[in-house]
Amino acid sequence: MDSQKNYDYKICMVSDQLATGGAERYAAYLSQYFEQNRIKVHHVIVVDKVDYEYSGELLNLGKLKNESNGILNRMNRFWVLRQFFKKNKFDYIIDFRVKRFQIQEIFIAKYIYKSPLIVVVQNYITDLYFPINKFLANRIYSSNSAIVSVTDSIKNKILANYVYKEVSVISNPIDFTFIETKLDEDLNIDYKYILAVGRMEDNVKQFDKLIHCYAKSILPEKDIKLIILGDGKLKSDFIQLAIDFNLADKIVFKGHVKNPFPYYKNAFFMVLSSLNEGLPFVLIESLICETPVVAFDCNSGPSEIIINKENGLLVENQNQEKLIFAMNEMILNENLYYHCKSNAKESMKKFKIKNIGQQWLKLLKLE
Repeated sequence: MDSQKNYDYKICMVSDQLATGGAERYAAYLSQYFEQNRIKVHHVIVVDKVDYEYSGELLNLGKLKNESNGILNRMNRFWVLRQFFKKNKFDYIIDFRVKRFQIQEIFIAKYIYKSPLIVVVQNYITDLYFPINKFLANRIYSSNSAIVSVTDSIKNKILANYVYKEVSVISNPIDFTFIETKLDEDLNIDYKYILAVGRMEDNVKQFDKLIHCYAKSILPEKDIKLIILGDGKLKSDFIQLAIDFNLADKIVFKGHVKNPFPYYKNAFFMVLSSLNEGLPFVLIESLICETPVVAFDCNSGPSEIIINKENGLLVENQNQEKLIFAMNEMILNENLYYHCKSNAKESMKKFKIKNIGQQWLKLLKLE
C-alpha cells in the first residue's frame, strides 16, 4: 500500500476473519475496489486467520486471544477495539460478521461503533445477524444504520420479520481478473470428477445427502469421481459414509485448499446440496471458471444465480431423486451440458466487482 496516497473517505470493514467464508471473501474483494477508488480501508477481524488477498490496514484481534480466553483477555480485546474506534473517525463501518452473542452485540453497536453502521446479511437464517428477541432486534440497529442483504429472498425475510424498511440488495462481488490469474495451477489429477465445496463444521452443506445421491447416480459406474473441498469436525463422518457406500476410491476429500479455482476449472460440473445459503460464492466462481452447476433451489441464492438449462440445472429444493436425475442428465445429455458450459461465464457478468462496487458507492453516497 502507498502510504502517500491521498484518500477521500475512510471506511472500516469488520469480519470474523479473512478466510474460509463467503462474507469474508466479500469483504476482501470490496476492500480492493474501495482502495482503488480513493477510499481508505481498515479491517478488523476477531479470528486470527487470513487467506484472502485484501487491501487496506488490518487490526487482528485474534492475535490478542490467549488459550484461556478468560474475562480479562476478553476485556482487553474490547478495550483495544474501543480505543481503535475512538482514534479513527470513519465515514462508515461495514459489519460482515455473524452475531452470536446478543448482549455483546448491543454493547458493540451502541457503545463501541461511533460511525454510521452498515450491517451485511449473508445468510437466509437471519437469526445469525439479529437478536432472537424481536424487541432487541428492532432496536439494536435503529440509528445511523443501514441493512444490506445479498439476495432478494433475504431482503424479503428481513422486511417481513423486522421493522427495518430500508433494506438494500447488493450481491457478492467477484473479481474476474483475480480468478483468471489462479486457473493454471497443475492439480496432477488424471481422472474425471465433479466438485463440491464447503465447510464441514455443521451440516448446512449436506454432504451426507450429496454422497447418498452420488452413490445412486450413474457417475460411479462411469468412473467419474466426486471431489469435496473443505474441512471441519464432520469430515470424518463423511469419510466413513463414503466407506459405507463402498465408494472410498470414488469420493476424494481434499480438505481446505488455498486456491480452489483450478478445481472448478477442471471439474465436469459443480454440485451444491445445501439446506440453505446466502448467495453462494461457489456457484458463481464455478460458472466464472466455465464449469456448469447443479444445485438445490434452497432458500436464498441458487435461483438468483442459475438460469435453469442455460448455465446449469436448478433442482426442486431438497428433492434427492431429482438431484440424482440432474446429475445424470449433465452426463448423458451432451447438448445440454455444452450449452450450459458455453453460457457459464457470460451469465455471471452482473457480479463483476466494478458493478457491485458502484452499487456500494451509490449506497454510501460516495460517487
